Amino acid sequence: MASGVVAGLVGITPAAGHVQPLWAMLIGAMTSAACYTAVQLKARGGYDDALDAFGVHGVGGLVGALATGVFCFTPVAGLLRGGGLTQLGKQALGAGAAIAFAMLGTLIIGTVLKATMGLRVTEAQEREGLDLSLHGERGYHSELI
Repeated sequence: MASGVVAGLVGITPAAGHVQPLWAMLIGAMTSAACYTAVQLKARGGYDDALDAFGVHGVGGLVGALATGVFCFTPVAGLLRGGGLTQLGKQALGAGAAIAFAMLGTLIIGTVLKATMGLRVTEAQEREGLDLSLHGERGYHSELI
């Protein structure tokens, strides 16, 4: 439920101040549904997203950015406000540029990290627990661990 609320807020952020309240609620609902679907598909895709950051923020931001081009009324008219596809196209171009920038930046940072310090710990360190293997202390003091 908390992720659904966050997803709705992520979705309306690009349109804040540019859509009327009814459209804002619709954008929030659409975004929450899209993010829920993206989070559910994570298991099928097999990708690592422990906090659902991509499923909520990535998908939510994309849906919100595109919905802005559909529902905005100020300073320009969106698709449903008689503005045609112009603003939606600009929103899609901006979203595409942001995706490309994030992918390229991640590729560069990942390549540098892999070459210098590696991207993963060893299997033994993972089994032992990162608190002990990296920090030299136990993070949780329990007989169960």
